[in-house]
Amino acid sequence: MVSFFVRRILHAIPALIGAVTLLFLLLRLIPGDPAQAMLGTQATAEDLARLRHQLGLDRPLIVQYGIYLADFARGDWGVSLATQTPVLHRVREALPHTLSLCGAAVLVMILISVPAGVLCAVKRDSWVDYSISVAVFLFMSMPQFWLGLLMLLFFSYYFGLFPIYGIGQAGNIFDQLHHLVLPALSLGISFLGLSTRLTRSSMLEVLGQDYIRTARAKGLKEGRVIFKHALRNAMLSVVTVIGLATGQLLGGAVIIEVIFARPGLGTLIWDAILQRDYPQVQASVAVFAFFFIMVNLFTDLVYALLNPKIKLS
Repeated sequence: MVSFFVRRILHAIPALIGAVTLLFLLLRLIPGDPAQAMLGTQATAEDLARLRHQLGLDRPLIVQYGIYLADFARGDWGVSLATQTPVLHRVREALPHTLSLCGAAVLVMILISVPAGVLCAVKRDSWVDYSISVAVFLFMSMPQFWLGLLMLLFFSYYFGLFPIYGIGQAGNIFDQLHHLVLPALSLGISFLGLSTRLTRSSMLEVLGQDYIRTARAKGLKEGRVIFKHALRNAMLSVVTVIGLATGQLLGGAVIIEVIFARPGLGTLIWDAILQRDYPQVQASVAVFAFFFIMVNLFTDLVYALLNPKIKLS
């Protein structure tokens, strides 16, 4: 297990370097001048040239890239062009809010999609199956930002049940959870469809196996057959989808945080892009890439633990 984990970490390093390299090049292709964004439209040509020199933007692209990779490897990820504070300091402040949002969204997705998928399989071709299927297809077709805006409109503006924006009062866990409900639902519900349908199809396949018929022939209660014998094997493919969806949740968190004005990594990236703050965007997205890789690694480990036949080597 330890060797598998170390080997996967080593394999993840080239993926992380590829992600930050692609990001470095894409940011340079975005129209706009960071020096102009910092000094404003009234800046003189001399001031712009001086600031570009200070930021190293007047150097050849390959030189900028070499310096960037060397600093990245040393842990020196630079200073924000907008706030003149270390970018990692801002990432550390924003990261807990994004992780709490994604964790709550994954919890929403699992708590709803797995029971719904099992219920669809057990009640196959019934009105329950059709009703749940229509509902999940409806959620799948809704863009995240639109679903988030609808929830804000109805549950915050019209009914006043939840706060419109923010993360709640520091130190007050109940207030923070109150602020987390709508963003987590908006993010988690968007990914319900695939995991629900896959849980249903996996359960149907497992329920048709001989050992399930044998368990029923022994007189075991239906609940024990479904939840102890069938669900565990059906969860193998579901875990993979949930792992992939968790990675996509990190990307979806960018839009949801902007809509609900949560000071997480998504909002940080959004503001940094608008301000042409290259170091801040690069550091924030590199952290996103790191967590995406870690989620896939964790998914592989859980997959192997659920099915001992799978060799970690």
